[in-house]
Amino acid sequence: MLPNSFDVSLPDWTTTFIAAAPQRFLTVEERMAFVIELGRLNVKHQTGGPFGAAVFETISGKLIAIGVNCVMRSGISSAHAEVTALSLAQKAIGQWDLASAPAKHYQLVVNAVPCAMCYGAMLWSGITSLVTGASREQVIAITAFDEGPIHPDWVGEANQRGVEVIQGILAEEACSVLRDYKKSGQPIYNSCRDVSS
Repeated sequence: MLPNSFDVSLPDWTTTFIAAAPQRFLTVEERMAFVIELGRLNVKHQTGGPFGAAVFETISGKLIAIGVNCVMRSGISSAHAEVTALSLAQKAIGQWDLASAPAKHYQLVVNAVPCAMCYGAMLWSGITSLVTGASREQVIAITAFDEGPIHPDWVGEANQRGVEVIQGILAEEACSVLRDYKKSGQPIYNSCRDVSS
């Protein structure tokens, strides 16, 4: 019989972490520090890659959902931090299109620029703001993760679709988590590799 469902759940430690977290984060720096800590704890607990994400109400700063990379623990290659955060936000709000939800303005905060897959997921989610930490180039240089092909003017493309992009928030702190992951020897589960042969 073929599978007819799949499940991605966050690591157990996230329950305690969320319970101790503030309900609202007023600045993008506070929001970024929070998602960087998600990535750091994911590395520390060896529950996935060094990426953390969260969805907030843009204006109030209310935390709606979090996500961490769950690829290795779930066996599902699409279980990136952004996808888990967006999916859990949509579930929490009860809308597949966050732009049609009551608050209408939601912000995705990620400790690194999204990969090609997560960029697409972000565009279709209905968020109106994206905040990133480490750059795409930093992610590749530090970890050797393959971030996939992305439009050279990805910011302009996001803007055309109603998504404001704020880059480089606490980038050095975000890079520190990437370095810790690389040093830990945990898997680079989607490494840059030559596929031309």
